[in-house]
Amino acid sequence: MQDKRTKKMVTLAMLAALSYLLMVFIRIPLVSFLKYEPKDVIITIGAFIYGPVEGFLISMVVSIVEMVTVSDTGWIGAVMNLVSTVSFACIAGLVYKKNHTLKGAVIGLALGLVSMVIVMLLWNYLLTPLYMGYPREAVVAMLPTVFLPFNLIKGGLNAALTILIYKPVVTTLRKAHLVPVSEQAAETDPANPHKFHISVGAAIGAILVLATCILAALAGMDII
Repeated sequence: MQDKRTKKMVTLAMLAALSYLLMVFIRIPLVSFLKYEPKDVIITIGAFIYGPVEGFLISMVVSIVEMVTVSDTGWIGAVMNLVSTVSFACIAGLVYKKNHTLKGAVIGLALGLVSMVIVMLLWNYLLTPLYMGYPREAVVAMLPTVFLPFNLIKGGLNAALTILIYKPVVTTLRKAHLVPVSEQAAETDPANPHKFHISVGAAIGAILVLATCILAALAGMDII
């Protein structure tokens, strides 16, 4: 039991570290001044493996470390990062915990995207004037033109990337004996009809979503 708990803590720490490194080194402009960081993909994978509580813990650790190292938006930026990630990753992880199938993952990610978009529109309305110094009227005008498309594209990228890399990541962790079979019984048991399996159609669908989000981002930056 102690060994299992230790491996879980090591895995969570690894996922948090990887998420932080992706945030530091991969920052892609999407819409206006807003940048996309793929850290939420790793946090969502953590929520898929262990559940929404663990997804929240990873997100909280990454947000705090980001605040004290590279962020220039202080505690408000940390709160915004935490709310954004949790509203996506934890909702997706909660649904997937109830239904360990590809269908459950897709539904969870879709609900996470919707949740994140709605929650972030509200939180941008409330907090963006405080940490960016914009008049609230200006922020209201930016909700449909900046924050809405940004969060839609961000959520689409997160969902597509999670679908594409979740299985390889879990397989790698399992081969390293960090994720025991019992943690993912529904998707590792060949006799279980509900196991997580990426079909060709699902992969093509995720790639199409990914391509659509990239094209939308390029259009938003007036590159195409």
